[in-house]
Amino acid sequence: MNDIKLALLGSQGAGKSAVLVRFLTRRFIGEYASNANSLYHKRLSIDGRQLNLEVFDPCSQSSEARCILEEPVDWADGFVVVYNISDRTSFINAKHILRQIREARIDNCKGETEVAVCLVGNKQDLCHARQVREDEGRCLAQENRCHFQEVSAAESYQDIANLFTQLIRQVMEHLKYRADRRRYSGSKSMAKLINNVFGKRRKSV
Repeated sequence: MNDIKLALLGSQGAGKSAVLVRFLTRRFIGEYASNANSLYHKRLSIDGRQLNLEVFDPCSQSSEARCILEEPVDWADGFVVVYNISDRTSFINAKHILRQIREARIDNCKGETEVAVCLVGNKQDLCHARQVREDEGRCLAQENRCHFQEVSAAESYQDIANLFTQLIRQVMEHLKYRADRRRYSGSKSMAKLINNVFGKRRKSV
């Protein structure tokens, strides 16, 4: 069984926990603020593969809370960054979070910046109070080379299920690529070692 680790990030009021609970349980929960970090577990099957999914949902991030990102950036295979389309401040915070993910991975992951990320504009049902245009979200996602989707945790389970499924597929592709690259690197090292050993023997005969 494959282990997939995701981190859910966003500012207070973005509805990130509501998005997650909607995916995990199909139920919608009202907005709530938590001062504690939470770790959720779910077993699921995607494309015939059994997965053990872990999702880290830390307390909401402000634009200054860089320290909060250090643990999930090192731990997670992929990220869901959530903002509220009716709150421009949450969108600005999402920009900071995306930048911090990039910078933290450069600092902590040996320069390996490629990571699966989905930028989510939540509360699509509040389009009458929209402060962030859809094309702004799409443009930000393109700048950060990540997937983008607007959803309503209050109204639609299927849209949220689709975005998590797509992100998990992307994570699996990245993990397979890294594993293949490690195997290739290991094979080259072994071939070089064998060549050195037998080459020296041939020279000494």
